[in-house]
Amino acid sequence: MPGSTNPPPQTTVTDHVSDNAMASHPPWWQSIVAYQIYPRSFADSNGDGIGDIDGIRAHLDHLVWLGVDAIWLSPVYRSPMADFGYDISDHCDVDPLFGTLDDAKALIDEAHELGLRVIVDFVPNHTSDAHDWFRAARSSPDHPMRDWYIWRPPGPDGGPPNNWVASWGDTPAWTLDEASGEYYLHCFLSAQPDLNWANPEVVAAMHDVLRFWLDLGVDGFRADVVHLIGKDPALPDDDPDLLPIPHVALHHDPATHPLLADIRALLDAYPGDRMMVGEIYLLDTSLVAEYYGNGDELHLCFNFPPLYAPWDAGSWRRQIERTEAELGPRGAWPTWVLSNHDNPRHRTRYGGSEAIARAAAVLLLGLRGTPFLYAGEEIGMIDAEVPSEAVVDPGGRDGCRAPIPWTSDADHGWRGATPWLPFAPATEVTDVATQRDDPSSILHLYRRLIAARRASPALRSGSLSLLDVGARPAPGDTGTGAAAHHESVVAWRRVAGDDERVVMVNFSDRPQHVDGIDGTVEVATDASLEQRSFDGVVPPDGALVVRPART
Repeated sequence: MPGSTNPPPQTTVTDHVSDNAMASHPPWWQSIVAYQIYPRSFADSNGDGIGDIDGIRAHLDHLVWLGVDAIWLSPVYRSPMADFGYDISDHCDVDPLFGTLDDAKALIDEAHELGLRVIVDFVPNHTSDAHDWFRAARSSPDHPMRDWYIWRPPGPDGGPPNNWVASWGDTPAWTLDEASGEYYLHCFLSAQPDLNWANPEVVAAMHDVLRFWLDLGVDGFRADVVHLIGKDPALPDDDPDLLPIPHVALHHDPATHPLLADIRALLDAYPGDRMMVGEIYLLDTSLVAEYYGNGDELHLCFNFPPLYAPWDAGSWRRQIERTEAELGPRGAWPTWVLSNHDNPRHRTRYGGSEAIARAAAVLLLGLRGTPFLYAGEEIGMIDAEVPSEAVVDPGGRDGCRAPIPWTSDADHGWRGATPWLPFAPATEVTDVATQRDDPSSILHLYRRLIAARRASPALRSGSLSLLDVGARPAPGDTGTGAAAHHESVVAWRRVAGDDERVVMVNFSDRPQHVDGIDGTVEVATDASLEQRSFDGVVPPDGALVVRPART
């Protein structure tokens, strides 16, 4: 058998967690594949061109067929939609664009009946300026709710109180309230004033929001920029050398941690193992790791450096090494995400190649941690090309929010309506129905990967060790030599008890030979290789999951 005479590949990352500890009875949020739904773009049930809750309910069967375990819903709360739902005017109601609170309850119940967990967005840092809380706070400096938000007098020069920059537009994170002569803080749009979590009344109110949705039946929350909620009351300037980086990407204050510990205690008090995954928008994995606390803060944290990594073997090896090194000693469980509603889709970022998009699917679903798929990823969507007259998002994120094409019909299953954003290119080959009828499609690859992950304790919750798999050229390859090939394949072993898998991703457009791996190909970007003995070659722009032979 190929590779059988070679020495075993070396482990280059030490396992921090024992094989059995993570795999015996992990919490549900460690063993799931989660699926993010951006409701406006998922499915439209009433023909107004905007996706809604009943549209999601109508396509739960797709998610069950695909095999995911949980759905995460971006906001459906009442909102003026300045930031498309992240500017909330009522945390405990559904915006009529999406349906009703009864529709939300029906979605939660139906998802549970189908075995799907439901995670909803929680937006703790700010509200809409149309929220009753802010209207009261703005009405008078003497109003009892004034301190629910963050107000400061002008700086010494009469301008903003500090140099913080808001996200989007390189503008100050402060707006002057002319009636009172004070500025209010908004780390995002001026229509999104920051809440003051130093006020116990704010903490109690936001805890009540969590309880409302927990009582409605949700299984957990994705907490938007939750690292922002604790703030130094002095509100010191950001380092001038780092400007105009938005403050959200620089903020890291210890006041956040006890607030997260209190939220964790609230969640842990509810039956059913409720959870929270935090958006920690810091580009340093060591800082992200701190928001797990000592197992008493966030259950999971989004780690963004891998999302911004290029499609390059060296870069990805470093991302995996860093994640294991920073999270492993804490016993913290990683998350992995390649696309979301705030960033260009990974197929677009990686150059548009379907072959690379397939390899990325194996990467994402083969790593140790909880993977989050973004709706449309499973059909290899790329970003839409949005003409200037159709742009609606203040943050330039319209392209990655293109509607999901469900069918090959002219309206792609959107009930004859013109959707709120244009479809991405090439919908005639990337719609769900067409791909479902094609066993060779990327959709079926995702389904096979998710099924393999569910069936294997090693892939689902086992340890990870990076491997050195050698660097010999593959037969017929006239490349530049072994050293370059060594940098082309990233491989790792996953182990849980006596279950084991090896994952290999070839980041080059040439076939690559690897040493020391002997077994059966379980899943491959090229389905024709599956259920065959591994021949020691990883195809160009390809990836494999191998079940090692037992000696």
